[in-house]
Amino acid sequence: MTAPLDGLRVLDLTSVVLGPLATQTLGDMGADVVKIEGPAGDTTRYTGPKRSNDMSALFMGLNRNKRSIVLDLKQQAAKDVLWRLIDTADVFLHSIRPQAIDRLGFGHEAVLARNERVVYAGVHGFRMDGPYSGRPAYDDVIQGLSGSADLMARLVGEPRYMPTIMADKTTGLVTVNAILAALLEREKSGKGQFVEIPMFEVMTAFNMADHIFGHAFDPPEGPMGYSRVLTPSRRPYKTLDGFICLLAYTDPQWERFWAELGRPELKDDPRFDSLASRADNIEAVYSLAGEFIATRTTAEWLEVLPRLEIPCGEIVELEDIPSDPHMQAVGFFRTEEHPTEGGVTLPDIPVQFSRTPGSINRLQPKLGEHSVEILREAGYGDDEIKNFRARGATG
Repeated sequence: MTAPLDGLRVLDLTSVVLGPLATQTLGDMGADVVKIEGPAGDTTRYTGPKRSNDMSALFMGLNRNKRSIVLDLKQQAAKDVLWRLIDTADVFLHSIRPQAIDRLGFGHEAVLARNERVVYAGVHGFRMDGPYSGRPAYDDVIQGLSGSADLMARLVGEPRYMPTIMADKTTGLVTVNAILAALLEREKSGKGQFVEIPMFEVMTAFNMADHIFGHAFDPPEGPMGYSRVLTPSRRPYKTLDGFICLLAYTDPQWERFWAELGRPELKDDPRFDSLASRADNIEAVYSLAGEFIATRTTAEWLEVLPRLEIPCGEIVELEDIPSDPHMQAVGFFRTEEHPTEGGVTLPDIPVQFSRTPGSINRLQPKLGEHSVEILREAGYGDDEIKNFRARGATG
């Protein structure tokens, strides 16, 4: 059974989280992802728990469905290999700063001149046509510049980062969207193109989708910041014995909720009688609801709320997610035997295709595990490969 991206070749010159998440997603959809690493390898190979030196937990989570080749692009022989790989590539993705990739000789103009059908995707910190072009950027920096840390400050009183690599992972998924759009356009034009994915602009657009709020108008009709999600009372509700997550949103949901509490008259309270009025009085809504929710146990609410057709869920610790009955029923987590690392746990591909499902066909590669295989596919003979390895151009 074929996968959606079978037959597509991706050259992956990215590292850390953003790019590897994007290329893993493409690999999950069937693309042949060739991970091009320097002699030291992707830095995430050494981050977190590990069983062997270059196969850390963070690397394992971001690099399935890929083949690894080592190329020391400081050497001309390795550059020549990369050019030959470019000749048969559909996608060229890198996360190197624009000036640096140009110095290496693999800027978008040069690559597209060599292969006009390639989709050349550059993941940058900032757009190339702005004054920040070429500045280094990491997730923490972009969370600060894009307003994410400020949003946390509005809730907890001081700037904080989200406890996940939010900017990298979000931009990684946007990178997949951009690449697929360019590939679809290529079906019509027959030509590739340069696609720039800048982290600062991506995360600013992400945050402003809701938080532009009153500034969606000119002149503004209110402050920035979506009031519902910034109210201090928007948090898991405390119950008699723990916490619960729930969201009544529509008028009928709130009407059923107030009736369950024996306060049906609250549906006519001018603060609560419509979506608009609740939005204007959101702190009062959540505070009052919280007082009522605190009078019953979590189990009681988990029984009542589905009957009221109000979405709800309990607080689940990370370690307990694999044993969630839904996750177990769909087989979301599975264990595979890695040839060098032993048993490894793999989250499933989250999206499902009825005719052409993705699959996990390759476990995470050792550094340079496929160098010889890829070089042979590119037409190099054993003597040439031996010479490359002796000179350190590959490994």
